[in-house]
Amino acid sequence: MHYLIDPHCFLCRWKLNNVLIDLNEEGSHYSLVGGNLVISNPIKTTHEGKYSCLATNTHGTVVSQEGLVQFGYLDLFSSEERESVKVKEGQGAVLLCAPPAHHPAELSFRWILNEFPTFIPLDSRRFVSQKTGNLYISKVDSSDTGNYSCIVSSPSISKSVFSNYIPLVPLTERYHEVRMSGAQLHLYNVLFEDGGIYECEAVNSRGKDFHSARLSVEAFPEWVDHISSTEEDLNSEYTMSCRASGKPKPHIRWLKNGEPVIYKLINPFCILTFDDSGMYQCIAENPHGVIYANAELRVFACAPTFEHNPVKTVLAAKNGRAVIECRPKASPKPTFSWSKDTELLSNSTRLFIWEDGRLEILNVTEADEGSYTCFVENDWGKAKSTGSLEVKGKFYLMNNA
Repeated sequence: MHYLIDPHCFLCRWKLNNVLIDLNEEGSHYSLVGGNLVISNPIKTTHEGKYSCLATNTHGTVVSQEGLVQFGYLDLFSSEERESVKVKEGQGAVLLCAPPAHHPAELSFRWILNEFPTFIPLDSRRFVSQKTGNLYISKVDSSDTGNYSCIVSSPSISKSVFSNYIPLVPLTERYHEVRMSGAQLHLYNVLFEDGGIYECEAVNSRGKDFHSARLSVEAFPEWVDHISSTEEDLNSEYTMSCRASGKPKPHIRWLKNGEPVIYKLINPFCILTFDDSGMYQCIAENPHGVIYANAELRVFACAPTFEHNPVKTVLAAKNGRAVIECRPKASPKPTFSWSKDTELLSNSTRLFIWEDGRLEILNVTEADEGSYTCFVENDWGKAKSTGSLEVKGKFYLMNNA
């Protein structure tokens, strides 16, 4: 007998309960087949627990969602005697199954009356909850008298156990007829705002009574905002953020290359460095579940280049406005300067060199025509690219738009 846990990765390591598994340990039941963790002849005390895979490639490491390995079991019912259930005829009764400890959670329930195999038929008056195992009888009559036993079955391990008998004793009321009715409140597509206190009121000619119950609505975590892979410039600022909804409010933790990190990304980095590159995971969890978001942050640097986006020729209207773009690929962000023909340009009332490298000229004249060169420089190198400005009359531009 063996378990097989299957990821797909370049290099795989495995953890059990957050401790790395030594595949070479003498007598180990573990082996690795193409990244799959194989557990041969598993032992409950040794191999039960939470498994996670650390998958590594050239971009970094991510940790898989935990997989739980448990051994199926179904304990016996307690040997203590069950108390009798006494209820007036015409009233409702509930017989509690109280199933014993078990795994996995999936069970099936049946009830017998007095002796096996007299199974209780289910009808409009009798109902067995397949969630709790409890037996509900809406209106008890004398035919319900007897000893009841709950049978619990676990399909996954093909085992069934019986509870001790629970005597049901209907009581008659001698002097007046009892009439009972019942009601259920069904809520569909439950929302958070459905939570609160509900009150049931029962009224007859002899008076009324109330019963109240609190409904709490909770939810599995869901992403409101999560990380995605990105490429950022060296020495730039960058913020990662993860937000998840759920109830109770999910707890969020972070991993970088499979290891816990202090979440310094909640505020922008002062300066991104190459060390910040890697695989990041944002994990949101509450008692109902856990969700993962994975992203690669790649911090890069390169000398400026105009290979794919050179400065272009621009047409402008006389007395109008001209903008010449300068958009090299460069990391970190370069500094910009411009020249017209052989004249180095600087900001004036009519000419602006913007922070992103654009050159803007206002109230264009024919004298502004010529060749314009953008010079860029960062710590990794320099580059330049030349375009031109042509000035046309407004009428010409309108007819050639």
